[in-house]
Amino acid sequence: MISIIVAIAKNFAIGLNNELLYKMPNDMKHFKEITTGHTILMGKNTFASFPKRPLPGRRNVVLALPKEIPDDKEGAEWFTSLEAALEATKNDGEIFVVGGAYVYEQCLNLADKLYLTIVNDEPLHADAFFPVVNFDEWQVISREEHSADDKHKFPFAFVELIRK
Repeated sequence: MISIIVAIAKNFAIGLNNELLYKMPNDMKHFKEITTGHTILMGKNTFASFPKRPLPGRRNVVLALPKEIPDDKEGAEWFTSLEAALEATKNDGEIFVVGGAYVYEQCLNLADKLYLTIVNDEPLHADAFFPVVNFDEWQVISREEHSADDKHKFPFAFVELIRK
């Protein structure tokens, strides 16, 4: 099963300068709870953005061009195509696509499930966007609303969807 997990603004913005738009402790905790014990699939820039590499307790699978694969693979498995990565992980159960924008774009049509953190904001500055989702193709199976607070500047919701 291929699942996508992402924090998105209302305008589908997800990042700026290879960093997340939002520093949200509850979202980080949610991400860790959902992905720990599973395979996570990402592009090289997403992997490079992690302060601790590889993310512990998960099989870290990274997509990159051949010339971009480092000699020190930092505990991750590197692949030069999505097809090769998916073949290598086909027996891993639920695989989580964790970014970036290009990898999300490649995987959206393959995904069975979406774990969205929808932030009630429309940032003016972003350079990475999640592909626009046709929500008619998806069924909401859970939604958990959260108010803004001292650690979360904007209200947000954890929304889980499965493909119809």
